[in-house]
Amino acid sequence: MTKRMLIMLGAVLLLIAGLGFGFYLNIQKLIASVPKPGPQTVSTIKAEMIEWQPQISAIGSLSPTRGVDVSSEIAGLVRTVNFRSGEEVQMGQLLIQLNADTDNASWRAASAAAELAEVVLKRDQAQLAAQAVSQAQVDNDLADLKSKKAIADQQLATLEKKSIRAPFAGKLGITTIIPGQYLNPGDKIVPIQNINSLYADFYLPEQKLSQISKGQTVNLTSDSYPGKTFVAHITAINPKVDTAMRNIQVQATLDNSNHLLLPGMFANVNVLIGAKKKYLTIPQTAITYNPYGSTVFIAKISEKADASGKKPLVAQQVFVTTGDTRGDQVAILKGIEPGQDVVTSGMIKLKNDTPLVIDNTVLPANSASPTPQEK
Repeated sequence: MTKRMLIMLGAVLLLIAGLGFGFYLNIQKLIASVPKPGPQTVSTIKAEMIEWQPQISAIGSLSPTRGVDVSSEIAGLVRTVNFRSGEEVQMGQLLIQLNADTDNASWRAASAAAELAEVVLKRDQAQLAAQAVSQAQVDNDLADLKSKKAIADQQLATLEKKSIRAPFAGKLGITTIIPGQYLNPGDKIVPIQNINSLYADFYLPEQKLSQISKGQTVNLTSDSYPGKTFVAHITAINPKVDTAMRNIQVQATLDNSNHLLLPGMFANVNVLIGAKKKYLTIPQTAITYNPYGSTVFIAKISEKADASGKKPLVAQQVFVTTGDTRGDQVAILKGIEPGQDVVTSGMIKLKNDTPLVIDNTVLPANSASPTPQEK
């Protein structure tokens, strides 16, 4: 290689090096000109230990301990209606009286025949003592008396069926029956419900079977009465698991003497299990769920001072292990400590070391028993 070629190669290398250095300076200038992100406004809350009662939640349906649709056992014409829709009745109280003139006459005739058979039996028994009749005659008289009494009892039972009575004490529903209406056997007259106590029926996964037992306390809430809790106790556990859903039916009984709840309503059911425990809790809105894990941002004092010499408040992202949830809250099993300030809103704007401005004027919901805000 000649001296001239070496000089040309050196010049090319110097040119490339000069261009590269100039490009590097230009990049540094551009980076320096990019404005640094300013402080981001967020809300925070202190992570704190809260005592929770371990429980199993489910959705249940309320039903009466006693409830039927009163119906007619036999056909007949309605003579009188002795109740009003919605009133309280006692056990055995007359509700409907059907026309029973024919049945009453039949019963009186059968009763008279039975009385005559009894007179004949007594007379023949006296004759038997005087050996005026045979024992066979007395036996026939006795059999005839029993037959006549049975016929009279049958007619009386038919007559009593024409008086339709309340099968138990309770509250009546709405009826459309009026006097003069003809009823067929099985026709519904009026519903009657005993709502002094109610059943709460609900289903739990079969895995929870070992955690429940008869007598356990159950707290129920209804959307009809926000903030009010009704206490019940487990009274029955179905001995068979539903093979389709792998759930087990559980029944709890609650006092409803104030008649606040009605059969057919649904209720939120919480079965209390074990002793109370303390959990570190934060609002669920503070959690960012990702495929690689759940994270939160905490607000901490930076280790580096800013241009004014002060150490600003900055964000730090940490991984957390979540546990049970309760309303708006979630239990944190690992990742943060009690007393740390956790960012509850504005996380989407943050990354590690982002300066923070705290504004807690508006805070996210953080209730263990949230209720609807709409009224």
